[in-house]
Formats: sequence, structure tokens, C-alpha cells
Amino acid sequence: MSVQAMKRRLSPGNIEALKGQRPIVSLTAYTTPIARLLDPHVDFMLVGDSLGMVLYGLDSTVGVTLDMMIAHGQAVMRGSEKACVVVDLPFGSYQESKEQAFATAARVLKETGCSAVKLEGGAEMAETVDFLTQRGIPVLGHVGLMPQLVNTMGGYRSVGRNDKEAAKIRRDAKAIDDAGAFAIVVEGTIEPLAREISAELRAPTIGIGASPACDGQILVSDDMLGIFSDFKPRFVKHFAELAPQISAAFEAYANEVKARTFPGIEHTFQLKR
Repeated sequence: MSVQAMKRRLSPGNIEALKGQRPIVSLTAYTTPIARLLDPHVDFMLVGDSLGMVLYGLDSTVGVTLDMMIAHGQAVMRGSEKACVVVDLPFGSYQESKEQAFATAARVLKETGCSAVKLEGGAEMAETVDFLTQRGIPVLGHVGLMPQLVNTMGGYRSVGRNDKEAAKIRRDAKAIDDAGAFAIVVEGTIEPLAREISAELRAPTIGIGASPACDGQILVSDDMLGIFSDFKPRFVKHFAELAPQISAAFEAYANEVKARTFPGIEHTFQLKR
């Protein structure tokens, strides 16, 4: 990457400054080709641990490893010049202590060159977020539905539907905001609560299954492209239906190979005379 390209890259501070200016645009990216296509259109791209389900066929994000996140973070950085790149810290790599979180986050930043890390958790992670930000590691928070806690949260479901749950989410968001996160993902949270939280926080909120009033929005790219079809959450809109087109292309290739119509002579190398 050129020095000029590095100067153009949006920073976490640039993302934070967009609150109240215009909606923040974000999508997930896991590979170099997708990062190249996304780069002109988003403010930041998230190398999400959702790759465990989308790319590796896992049932949840819990099985994702740090090495997996670093490898995909490196791939995305090779395809990005403008957008801020954030890499998820996987389950088990930061919850034990703030010192463990720092060691993990520092390794991610060093080995990928990304701009920030994301971790899940509310008030119980506030001290860790503060510890990281005070030591030069920008943090994207994540409250509401937290996929890494799916085994203790009763599955993938919307949250904040009762007073106790809503109060906890509000406390979590405020704690992560006060701890210095540059932005906070609010996932799977009922719309009125997500709207209120967005108005209350200093940091911008990034909604996914939350509210149009959030300061920005994020989706899993494979979901919005209509590629990942294992299930479709209520909050996903298919901006394309690529799965049938991809399947049709594979079928056409197989048929042409079987019929010996591909490759044609134009697809081969000949001796030059």
C-alpha cells in the first residue's frame, strides 16, 4: 500500500466524528476481492467473526479462532485503501482479563495493519475497553444481542422486550460509551430502545436489526447479496439474489465440460508461428 493511500484511509476518529453529520455505512468483508469492491462505498468494513458461519459452516461464532481472524484481516487489508478496517476479537481471546485483551488486540493490529478491533460485552467489559483505549487501541463496542454469548442468551432472538432486559442494554451501552469506544454496534434490539440509546450516547451507534435512527448501519455482506441462505434474519434485506445466479453458472460450466464445448480452442495456448 502506498503512503498516499494510507493517508486517505478513514480512521476510527473519522467514524466517530460522523455522528450527527450523516449515516455511517458499513458491511462485513472477509476476502481481498470483496474488500476491493466494498472499499469505495463504505466508511468502515468489519472483518466479523460471522465468517465462522458464512465461510466455514460453523453453527455459531464461538468456534472461530484468532488465527482465522488474523488471516482474513490480512486479506481484507490487501484489498482496502480508503475504508477504516475493524477486526473482531474472537470468543475466548479477550474475556479472561484486560491484559489478555490487550495482548490479543495488539497482535491483531500488528499482524493485519487494521485500524481497530471489535469486542462484545457491556458493563462487564467496560474496564477492558478503557484499558485498551488508554493504550492506543481503538475499540468498536457491541451490545444488545451478542452472538458470542448465544449459548447463555437463549439463542438468536431480539432483546430488550422487558423492562429488566431493556435497562441492562441501556446500562451496557452507556458503560461502553463512557469507556471510550469510538462507536457501538447495537444488534437485535427492539426499535424504540435502540432509538433511545442512539440519542443518549456520545459515540455513534451502528445498527443491525435495531433502528433506522441509529447513526449507521451494518449487515453481513453475504446476507445482503443473497449468497448465504442457511437462514434469513428479519432485519436482512437482499439487495441482490446471487445464489441462484452462482448455481446456474456452476451448472452451465458442468454441462459444457461434459459436452466438451468448454474449453474451446480459443481458451488454449498454441505454438506461435
